[in-house]
Amino acid sequence: MFLNKEDTHDDAENTLGGRIIYAREQQSMTTAQLARRVGIESATLQDWESDRSQPRSNRLAMLASMLNVSPTWLLMGYGERPGDILDETEMDHIRGTIQRIRDQAVAITGELEQLEERLDSYEAFRK
Repeated sequence: MFLNKEDTHDDAENTLGGRIIYAREQQSMTTAQLARRVGIESATLQDWESDRSQPRSNRLAMLASMLNVSPTWLLMGYGERPGDILDETEMDHIRGTIQRIRDQAVAITGELEQLEERLDSYEAFRK
């Protein structure tokens, strides 16, 4: 779901630090794990999460990549939130549903064609 700045979020998500925490938790990562992946000290990440400082643009891009969010969402809260991203199981379910509906459409089309042929032959017989 795409969210606008006007949409309500938890207070924690109204800051860069809050969004970092939210996205990190959605990825089930600890502060130490994320810091190690981004290549920074845990204390630096804790400063970002508590809004005492902000990452430079290169670290922000790396952080967003590690958290599977856009830098725009991290900075300003615009766009998809991490919890809004479909996981593989949900995507497989959607793919299965699409295929089932396509199969039904093919079957219905076949039935319609058979009925039209019967009707045409009946009308031709009546003449």
